Amino acid sequence: MNEKLYISVVVPLYNEEGNVRELHQRIKDACQNLGKSFEIIFVDDGSTDGTAKDCEGLTPLRLIKFRKNFGQTAAFDAGIKIAMGEIVITLDGDLQNDPADIGLLLEEMDKGFDVVSGWRWQRKDTFMKKYILKVPFRI
Repeated sequence: MNEKLYISVVVPLYNEEGNVRELHQRIKDACQNLGKSFEIIFVDDGSTDGTAKDCEGLTPLRLIKFRKNFGQTAAFDAGIKIAMGEIVITLDGDLQNDPADIGLLLEEMDKGFDVVSGWRWQRKDTFMKKYILKVPFRI
């Protein structure tokens, strides 16, 4: 590949069967609308459903498959390590991050910021996940 990639979109996936194809299409559409070169990297974090199978045939796509669930941090790490884009954008695989917002993130980067972060203010998580997120973490 001779062209320098501008955007790498890294997405960890864990049991996201049914979301993968829509998510991929939405990321692809958002990046194509920006007119920037891009790659999409999905990291299947040991899914036990049909997530990896749903990834078959998707292009462009670089797929990393973990043999077991190592967690979101490990999945992000693996994806970021192979990313070739000048800018790395991370999204969750549950369709709660809107890929259409990639343009807004890049607009903020263009203002001179080195790091830009979005915020999911209307989360649609299970009760257990909401509870875990509110429990204080102590080492």
